[in-house]
Amino acid sequence: MGAALRRIQLGSALSAFGLGFTVPYLYVYVAQVRDLGAGTAGIVLAVFAMAALAVLPFTGRAIDRRGPLPVLVAASAVASLGAIALGLASQVTAAVLAAAVLGAGTAVMQPALATMLVRCTGAATRTRVFAMQFFLQNLGLGIGGLVGGQIVDTSSPASFTLLFLIEAVMFLVLGAIAATVRMPRTPVTASGATAGAPAARGGLRALLSHRAMVQLCVLGFVLFFACYGQFESGLAAYGTEAAGIDPSTLGVALAANTAVIVVAQFVVLRLVERRRRTRVIAAVGLIWAFAWIVAGYAGLGHGSQTMATAAMISTYALFGLGESMLSPTVAPLVADLAPESMVGQYNSAFALCKQLALAVGPAVGGPMGASLHGPYIVTFVLFSLGITALALRLGRRLTPVQDQPSLAHVPSRVVTVSVPEGAPEPVTAAS
Repeated sequence: MGAALRRIQLGSALSAFGLGFTVPYLYVYVAQVRDLGAGTAGIVLAVFAMAALAVLPFTGRAIDRRGPLPVLVAASAVASLGAIALGLASQVTAAVLAAAVLGAGTAVMQPALATMLVRCTGAATRTRVFAMQFFLQNLGLGIGGLVGGQIVDTSSPASFTLLFLIEAVMFLVLGAIAATVRMPRTPVTASGATAGAPAARGGLRALLSHRAMVQLCVLGFVLFFACYGQFESGLAAYGTEAAGIDPSTLGVALAANTAVIVVAQFVVLRLVERRRRTRVIAAVGLIWAFAWIVAGYAGLGHGSQTMATAAMISTYALFGLGESMLSPTVAPLVADLAPESMVGQYNSAFALCKQLALAVGPAVGGPMGASLHGPYIVTFVLFSLGITALALRLGRRLTPVQDQPSLAHVPSRVVTVSVPEGAPEPVTAAS
């Protein structure tokens, strides 16, 4: 990677490291440490998500007009302010307002970072760069969570304040590193990336007229709804209620998920980067359908407790395998579908679909996972199979290069046809 990419990736990893300090403990902090109750904790988490939904519709246009760099620097400052405020909040109003500021800042950072990566890469390197970002962010989250776990003390609010201050510092470090990046003057786009895309100037109406992008957004919603939207709600409730596993085992399962991503990411990358993106996403749907079946065995199979626990951990690990296959396919595909002047808007639109899924997923999956065990598993097996169907359907709307970027870089063997002197110019045939 060049200097600009190295700095962007470093800042992204450090911000994930900061998030890891607080994300696993946010509910406990609000409900128990600050003694504001479970209801307030739920409101804080909901406001965190709703703030993202409020700012993302405006983020893309700001990125395309002002550039991703100033937007990222501003967002990191806002997120840092929100983290500090939340770490000091001891009243309901203060906690809710701080969560709104923190949620808005962190939501804007992701499409800004994605657009910076797009501007600094071409089709030949984009797949690996996004895979590297996903790998480093998961590594940062995992290490941050482990280190934060050694600091937290539920009897000491000051220990949690320290966690939020560390998170705030990491956001400021991201902004400082980003401010030193020299972005290329001319954005780099993939060959044939805008085939079938709308006119450069059209905003939301133009994006909605781009059928391939609309289908990708629908697919993205289902992806995040069926996986990430269930990790900390429906699947956790199902594991404890139906499978009877100890709540502490959920931490082991999440660690297994992260471990699979970290170990498998670059092995998987070698397998998928020369295959059709939509076929890879379709395979993820099948893997996740199998993961839900394994989860069904854990809660409904009437096996031993040891087998149920192993099955739940395996479920999270299988989700991690699918995630490692998605990271080099989905985000680069969003970038390759975007016209040069709308990369920020496309990234923000996809981030909005992701955030909607993360907001709706727990609301639907939580109650089902806690009480409707059989219907819960069947529902998400069907959603996973829906991923496969949607991916294959999307493949029919993409150009060959959009679906498989490696086709644009296959060297041609040019054969020159010899002709007698005075005859027409030689004819060349590329094979």
